[in-house]
Amino acid sequence: MNPELYEIIMEKLFEAGAIDVYMTPIIMKKNRPANKLSVLGKSVDLETLSEIILRETTTFGIRHYSVERIILDRMFKTVQTSYGPVPLKYGILDGEILKATPEYEVCKELSKKQNVPVMKVYNAALQAGEIIEIK
Repeated sequence: MNPELYEIIMEKLFEAGAIDVYMTPIIMKKNRPANKLSVLGKSVDLETLSEIILRETTTFGIRHYSVERIILDRMFKTVQTSYGPVPLKYGILDGEILKATPEYEVCKELSKKQNVPVMKVYNAALQAGEIIEIK
């Protein structure tokens, strides 16, 4: 399949409710290189997501199966940095904050506006969000 098509297929899958979409390079029978398209979605979206894959790719079939996942509790807070406000997502287990992740797209936009590397904004957001109480 022409790899230029991957982008539009991924866009359509996300628009149709996919939680995540990714490609994995694999070797098929007869040592043929290929990319495996993986789509994570809700079972209620299976028919819609499957139709997009069947219509938009070169595949003749789809394998699907159910999975379960364990996730951290989440909390969201916007922190102030010298570059501007940045939303942070906190991962919490048993009342303990285990990690925090700045919203990348916001960091990227602020880095462009302020003409600084995106990692400066990202790290400033992490530093600003280091001390927080769970409410």
